[in-house]
Amino acid sequence: MAAPLPQASGGFGDKPTLTFPDASAPAGLETSVLVRGTGAVVEAGQEIEVSYLGQTWAGQVFDNSYDRGSTITFPIGQGAVIAGWDDGLVGQQIGSRVLLSIPSHLGYGDRGVPQAGIRGGDTLVFVVDIVDAR
Repeated sequence: MAAPLPQASGGFGDKPTLTFPDASAPAGLETSVLVRGTGAVVEAGQEIEVSYLGQTWAGQVFDNSYDRGSTITFPIGQGAVIAGWDDGLVGQQIGSRVLLSIPSHLGYGDRGVPQAGIRGGDTLVFVVDIVDAR
């Protein structure tokens, strides 16, 4: 049985708030489609446009694009972002809201990103709204 995942408030395009279960983070990558989009399937090698919120497991939000009021665009499935994003977002549909629980070995590993408040070994949780892919 899969470990319980956090719950995310709001719908596609809304800044989410995460509520964490009273449980340890899953050991592997876990994805949960919170809102299923109706667009094309995201393929490796495409440029993907997303809004996102990133938080450490049961910890602090370290980044979110909602407060900035802008999306970000980057190549997906090619190692340009952390492996958990490449593995968890390829194959999703445009218009989807996806929750990703990313273990450290698919995130920032043992080094973390101290300036962002991410310690080595931290599990990362993202809510990602897939706006477009081309």
